[in-house]
Amino acid sequence: MLRCLVLLMLALGIPTTLHAGALLARGDAFPAWTLSDQTGATVSSRDLAGKTYLLWFYPKAMTPGCTTEGDGLRDSFAAFQERRVEIFGVSFDPPAQNKAFVEAERFPFRLLSDDKRSLAVAVGAADSSAQPVARRISYLIGPDGGVRAVYGSVTPATHAKDVLADLPAAK
Repeated sequence: MLRCLVLLMLALGIPTTLHAGALLARGDAFPAWTLSDQTGATVSSRDLAGKTYLLWFYPKAMTPGCTTEGDGLRDSFAAFQERRVEIFGVSFDPPAQNKAFVEAERFPFRLLSDDKRSLAVAVGAADSSAQPVARRISYLIGPDGGVRAVYGSVTPATHAKDVLADLPAAK
């Protein structure tokens, strides 16, 4: 029963405090990772060396909270580009489901599948590989691979604006 309640709360974007996963801290080195995007192409932290990027973990494709959060990032995409920040969504959904989500919402960014939950567990988006959905958190990663900002409590409707507020204005 509790598991169903937590899943429902995560899917609807309602913050929960029912987790014990340790988040990384600002200044920590972000772990190396390799995941598949919605087309099946491989994306890795190595590919992004020297770039700033946002990894936003979301519970489930095409659910209300995840759609609201993704749409906010989509609608603010130009502002992220001006600040030279790439955006990647991460969930446990298979690439085909992420592809449908990208197409339905016209996302200009890639969605990654952490189907083994290895990255999510390493960064506190999941407590174990048995967790059914990712916790709604985000990390802003700097060009050096270090954590620039941690968003451990995300409000889907304002997340894009919250992240942009932490970034220097475009020059």
